[in-house]
Amino acid sequence: MVLLLIFFAVIITLLLWKWLGISSFDELKTIFGLLTSRNGQHVLSNLFQVDEKSKRHGGELVASVLKAHDVEEIFVLCGGHISPILVAAEKLGIKIVDTRHEVTAVFAADAVARLRQSIGVAAVTAGPGLTNTITAVKNAQMAESPLLLIGGAAPTLLKGRGALQDIDQMVLFRPLCKYVARVERLRDIVPTLRQAIKAAKSGCPGPVFVEFPVDVLYPIDLVVKEIGFNPNAKGFIQKALNAYLRCHVSRQFGGAWIPQDISPLATNIPLPKSEQVQEIVKLVKSAKRPVLLIGSQASLPPVKPAELIKAVEALGCPVFLGGMARGLLGKDHPLQMRQVRRDALKEADLTILAGTVCDFRLSYGRTLSKKSKIVALNRNYSQLTKNERAFWDSDVSVQADVATTLVQVGSFLAAGYSKPVEWVNDLRQRDNEKEAANAKKMEQKLNNGFLNPLNFLRTLDQSLPDDAILVADGGDFVGSAAYIVRPRGPLQWLDPGAFGTLGVGGGFALGAKTVYPDRPVYIIWGDGSCGYSLMEYDTFARHKLPVIGIVGNDACWTQIAREQVPMFQSSVAVNLDRTRYDNVAKSMGSWGSTIEESNVDSTREILDEALAVCRSGKQSALVNVFIGKTDFREGSISV
Repeated sequence: MVLLLIFFAVIITLLLWKWLGISSFDELKTIFGLLTSRNGQHVLSNLFQVDEKSKRHGGELVASVLKAHDVEEIFVLCGGHISPILVAAEKLGIKIVDTRHEVTAVFAADAVARLRQSIGVAAVTAGPGLTNTITAVKNAQMAESPLLLIGGAAPTLLKGRGALQDIDQMVLFRPLCKYVARVERLRDIVPTLRQAIKAAKSGCPGPVFVEFPVDVLYPIDLVVKEIGFNPNAKGFIQKALNAYLRCHVSRQFGGAWIPQDISPLATNIPLPKSEQVQEIVKLVKSAKRPVLLIGSQASLPPVKPAELIKAVEALGCPVFLGGMARGLLGKDHPLQMRQVRRDALKEADLTILAGTVCDFRLSYGRTLSKKSKIVALNRNYSQLTKNERAFWDSDVSVQADVATTLVQVGSFLAAGYSKPVEWVNDLRQRDNEKEAANAKKMEQKLNNGFLNPLNFLRTLDQSLPDDAILVADGGDFVGSAAYIVRPRGPLQWLDPGAFGTLGVGGGFALGAKTVYPDRPVYIIWGDGSCGYSLMEYDTFARHKLPVIGIVGNDACWTQIAREQVPMFQSSVAVNLDRTRYDNVAKSMGSWGSTIEESNVDSTREILDEALAVCRSGKQSALVNVFIGKTDFREGSISV
């Protein structure tokens, strides 16, 4: 008899556990503590009963958490599934920036995450709204951007029953995100979002995804109205169904408004061990020809760019910058080299990969000298060791924050360290010689009646103000720009990263302009890539966030044509028209102009006018540049 009672007690406990949705013993202890406190009866009432006349809704809880985490804007494309979040966020002073495509919303949130060194947030509706973001989420994953994607979903009771836009969204985003969660009770909204944001920013940053069924976001009176109660229930089955639905709603909304901590959780950032730092210091001191390659990961918090610059100068070795690290040392720093990386790596006796990965950009590690000592720094173990032992071998591998490691190394080099001045001067001379050779190519007049793209890019570089933020979105034209157009400072260059994604331009520019509304934001576009997000000129106009688009228009997907045409003697699918993209921008209220051979002498004046228009805050600008083709970067391939 005793065993039978124990058995039924366990069953009842498990059923209550399931019904209450308790997810851990800690939560059970918390609830027990509340129930035994002075206001226990009140808490019990909140857990088991709900006010069906309440107009409060889950969107308010979502917005309150975002506000507490210093989120200043959410990039969205509207949808009925997420309306309560947008309305509640706006009431709390969070700016809602709606775009013309969901992928743009995520690209914009990615840019905010990079420039603010914090979390970026995008919210989209269910089904196709979410699937439209997949490219941007994968790009954020590979670029290591801390990004929160909020997605709507079909009502909890209609999951898998053929509701509008009901698909298995979780299975799509698990491979792309560090953390995914589906919220089915209002009292889970706060802890789930806090944990998601912590995961996005901890360790090696990346995107996270939280799914909200529509009945978790809307007010209870509407949920009750739509849930399917039968007011004239007769018979056991109908009454039982009504009872089940009542229990379901009570579980969803029970405890929704019990006060919870909404403050940010502490993030976990991997730090180097002292013995690892000392090992690197020893290698640096003994090196005669050290080389430092800095990648995007060095731009992550907690280290500020100014601290990192001091560390780089303490090392005093030649530096090559990539990704978000471009611009770290300004326009003309004596340690930064641009044109002689292959030579430097071949001759180096110490190579420090500071967030730089041995993928296709370093020929999978084959460009590293076998005679060089190699130090690898990265938060991500997979990136830290990519292609190791196949094409290269590290002498010191440190899975830790890149900038923190460099700062600690720099601090230990202060005493008794002789900087490799001769090696720097030698590479500087060779770098200058290649710059001079490129300058000669800029002066060449093309015989096809179109502008020399190198000459135009030099003029663009000369016209840029010091506070300009540059967004790179394209193939051949942007590849050339990377050699010629120089960011003026740290966090002033945005490119897609290792995924090589086209179409980031409109979203990255929107995010950058949202963070820095008083600074000029330039999109350097190929004519192929501009087609992905040109429609966002409407978004720039509606939100009064003017940007400057520069389109290198050679009527071709030239990066592909470079290899396809000579290899297969065919130009199938690579040719475009010399479309007047400036007229497209004008049709959406922007200023536009085309630069061609007939007005090439006015190039600087046109660029200055585009900047003045944008500075005025009244209009965006688009400069459509009819360029020809050169042999610059000949041999560059796209696979």
